[in-house]
Amino acid sequence: MLLTGTFFRALDDKQRIGLPKPLREPLATSDSSVFYLAPGTDGSLAFYSERAFTQLAEQIDRSSPNSQDVRAFSRLFFAQAQRVEVDSQGRLRIPLELARLARLEKEIVLIGVRDHIEIWNRREWDEYLGRQQARYDEIAETALDRRGISRGGEIRPVEDAYGSETTDRPTAPR
Repeated sequence: MLLTGTFFRALDDKQRIGLPKPLREPLATSDSSVFYLAPGTDGSLAFYSERAFTQLAEQIDRSSPNSQDVRAFSRLFFAQAQRVEVDSQGRLRIPLELARLARLEKEIVLIGVRDHIEIWNRREWDEYLGRQQARYDEIAETALDRRGISRGGEIRPVEDAYGSETTDRPTAPR
């Protein structure tokens, strides 16, 4: 499942938003009708299918349990994550505590981010976009370099976890 795009929506009086068809359709083809809403990064909320949420949990499980940051993240993330439903009309109700956490107001933005949807306060998304868009090339170079992919698309050796060079690529969660 690959989620992409930017969609502007409004929260109704019951804290619901309609999921746009380009985001709803890939979710409908997932293995389950179970979804999770959790704290995201940079002030957003993250909406996951059950499969993507489970894969994220497994990825965190592979991290060092002795790391203070891993323990703190796990506590903050999973304690605030909530199982949510999408109704028959394709609407998602955002629990009040999560809406407050993300400072959601009437105008919001949904963005597809590979395996999940981020939900942003419209004003905060516009500010974030304004700060980051000007740095797009720099950000892209750094992000792609970390996976050992050059600008031309060829795979270059990168160091593995043991400091040895390898051309194996880490696999992204699906």
